[in-house]
Amino acid sequence: MAPADDLWPPRNFGALPPGRSARSRAAALILPVPYDATTSSRAGAREGPLAIIDASQEIELYDAELGREIAAVGIHTLPEVAPDARGPEATLRRVERVARRLLSSGKLLVTLGGEHSITVGVVRAVRQRWPGVGVLQLDAHADLRDRYMGSPDSHACVGRRLAERGPLVQVGMRSLSAEEAAHLRDTARQPFWARDLVGQADWVPRVVDALPEEVYVSVDLDVFDTALMPAVGTPEPGGLGWYEVLALLRAVARRKRVVAADVVELAPREGPAACSHLAALLVYKLIGYVTEPASEAHDLAHLGYGEGRAR
Repeated sequence: MAPADDLWPPRNFGALPPGRSARSRAAALILPVPYDATTSSRAGAREGPLAIIDASQEIELYDAELGREIAAVGIHTLPEVAPDARGPEATLRRVERVARRLLSSGKLLVTLGGEHSITVGVVRAVRQRWPGVGVLQLDAHADLRDRYMGSPDSHACVGRRLAERGPLVQVGMRSLSAEEAAHLRDTARQPFWARDLVGQADWVPRVVDALPEEVYVSVDLDVFDTALMPAVGTPEPGGLGWYEVLALLRAVARRKRVVAADVVELAPREGPAACSHLAALLVYKLIGYVTEPASEAHDLAHLGYGEGRAR
């Protein structure tokens, strides 16, 4: 078998040559975590990271919206983090250790799931470096159960675990249990329900204003409408559209400091190949938004703002 460096196209995000994929010069790091041990509906999220990386090799590197090749900032693909055979808790500790080491580099860490529970491990590491960071969770589900199927580390508990340690803003929700509804009432926290966002012009700045200065972005792909993204473990109808999600991510990147991010819950066998391409392009555009030079940020008046990126 040929060495990895001799393969063409290279098996990395974007099929980038060494000049754009070398870790030493990369602005962004891609961390695959192929884990779905607590999946409760349709399995297969463990295949998501590789599907995203493979699909990324087909996307155009030039982005018409941003007017540049995002890959020019450098994107390095890391080896995957293997699940720990001892179980969910041990796996999240492993993810946390790896993330803590990577965050010290000062590069943008983008983790690819895998199921949503991996977010907890990454955010633990993020909050050690940025204690006041808030999490922006784009998700169809509340994920606010205290335990699910006996585990506090289930994908159905990720929102609860995140909220226990810092600010959490949830966007796109449209499904929850009675337990989760009671928890929302008890905590007086108001998510941004998907049904309230459709046709509204002011919801993006309202979400941005609810966030602290430093933000971790977590995108569960089931936040999208199932007509657009059926390849998820727990699909829910009535989600957000492509341009709605992009508008939010770009506004957050301009007005806040995005310190790290993840894209999770792609189950590639549950939908057409286009779903993997959507996920790959979402990752690419998110990197582009976060690394967008302040001097190139366009006017945000159409989103309710009158100035560019916050300094």
